Amino acid sequence: MPKYTNSRQYAIFWTLLAGSILGLVLGSVPLKVLSFFVLVYDLAGIRVIYEYERGVLFTLGKFSGLLNPGIVWIAPAIQSIRKVDLRVRAVDIPEQEVVTRDNVSIKVNGVVFFKVEDPEKAILNVENYRRATILYAQTVLRDVIGSHDLDEVLQKREQIGEIIRKIVDEISNEWGIRIVSVKLQDIIIPENMKSIIARQAEAEREKRSNIIKSEGELIAAQNLVKAAEMMSKAPAALTLRVLHTLSDISKDPNQKVLLILPIELLEFLKREKSEHK
Repeated sequence: MPKYTNSRQYAIFWTLLAGSILGLVLGSVPLKVLSFFVLVYDLAGIRVIYEYERGVLFTLGKFSGLLNPGIVWIAPAIQSIRKVDLRVRAVDIPEQEVVTRDNVSIKVNGVVFFKVEDPEKAILNVENYRRATILYAQTVLRDVIGSHDLDEVLQKREQIGEIIRKIVDEISNEWGIRIVSVKLQDIIIPENMKSIIARQAEAEREKRSNIIKSEGELIAAQNLVKAAEMMSKAPAALTLRVLHTLSDISKDPNQKVLLILPIELLEFLKREKSEHK
């Protein structure tokens, strides 16, 4: 756990403040002059750290601890403070030209969301944690996308982003950085590939359409077979179907000439034909 040193700094501040005030009130003239300069020096060391920040304290260039948010005190000319923002940051990954595994050149950009988990590591272990995180994310992005086909890159953005996040997070953890998320934004492909993808999508749609159409015809044929079997067992049903068809035809305003034969006559002709055989 980080070591916070606010209490020690407060103790030094109040000691100097109390001593300077006593010197101004009770001391001789030289002591009062010295106490006045001590008081100015004491007040000049007051700093404010916001709630979303932490302070990294250095004494004569050496790390001395961390400071919590609020009013803090440092010794001017002896101590210095580096403030670190703990909020989640969103930083763009510049557009990268990458060759996929199937040798297609594309351009990709994205966004990295990260936050500082350990201010001490973020200041002491890396020169510029923000720049180091982005540069490493760029390198990992090129490596990961280069190991995938174009179709996988277009269809699996979330999975690829998660792979990049895990790889970057392993290294950035040494810098006190936690990678919250990595998102791929724009994937720009060559114009000739766009037309190829469009034709491929059209062929897929036509394939699905033909499959659905053939399945519908198969179901319709099966239903017709079932209907024919049912009507052959009930001749009256065939008569009703014929009458229903005539009713539908009569609704059409175009002129028609219908030749209606009794169904019994058709049955008689069938019997005669079978007898002659």
